[in-house]
Amino acid sequence: MPRFCHVPCGRRVGISLLVVALLLLLAGCANPTARLDAVGRGFDRSTVTANGFRLTVFSNERYQGSGTPLSRDPDVSRDRDATLPPADIPLHVYLEGDGSPWKWKVIITPDPTPRQPLMLSLMGRDEAPAVYVGRPCYNGTALDSGCGMKLWTSERYSESVVASMALAIRRLAAQSGATQLRLFGHSGGGTLAMLLAARLPATVDVVTLAGNLDPDAWTRHHGYLALRGSLNPANEPPLDPSIRQWHLVGEADSVVPPAITRPLIESQENAIGLSFPSFTHGCCWSRIWPSLLRAVVSREPGRLPGIPFRQAALPADARGDR
Repeated sequence: MPRFCHVPCGRRVGISLLVVALLLLLAGCANPTARLDAVGRGFDRSTVTANGFRLTVFSNERYQGSGTPLSRDPDVSRDRDATLPPADIPLHVYLEGDGSPWKWKVIITPDPTPRQPLMLSLMGRDEAPAVYVGRPCYNGTALDSGCGMKLWTSERYSESVVASMALAIRRLAAQSGATQLRLFGHSGGGTLAMLLAARLPATVDVVTLAGNLDPDAWTRHHGYLALRGSLNPANEPPLDPSIRQWHLVGEADSVVPPAITRPLIESQENAIGLSFPSFTHGCCWSRIWPSLLRAVVSREPGRLPGIPFRQAALPADARGDR
């Protein structure tokens, strides 16, 4: 006997496919925080509460024992930080990208935590005191009071996000005794690095990798919804020229094409722009990380293998140590 559909068969098939797709989505998003913790093994994991948000922090052994001399490999032993008193060694602050706010560009994910935390893995190669500072509502805190999906979509770079992270970084610096900061950010972490540097007077260097330095131009380029409620470094005054900026772009980056970011880089007085022809948005920054750290610490951009397209207007030692 033939079987009849109480719901039109075509529609039922469509509903079934939608249910399967949603189940796959939930399975894929089930535990990104566990993956983050797996990458963070070997670091100390803690939480800092700032302006009502819980921010996840990973710190390396050098941060936990900031009052002791640094252990450095032979290639880094000549860097000028090695000669500084412990309190004068800049604290390195690592800022991750936006993670996964959206799935298939139409569904907001329930947990935006990055699936591939590039900056956390790069921090594992850093010999300086370093901390990885998560964002509000990321890393398993999406259901906390005060959190909402806007804070990882349209308001991902909002005043509340930036203010919370700035407060957390100030507390971490005070806890370690650090009087100087270096901010490192990938993608949207580069956006935040620029916004935070303006609020953290202790900042001496800002380093961005494939940084989304003009979110308005970025959303227009891709046809995305505007990030209403977010701050935009391109709309802010240039950073104080005493802050050395290092902006690295990948010419094969289709996520944040270099053409979007170059106008802001050109507008900054003390900025270095370096291009890497074969690099994409996520690849291959780990290849140059030891060289980059040595170049930044010694303030010798010539130690980097990239192609310069913007030279800093001020000499490397213009600001000196504070």
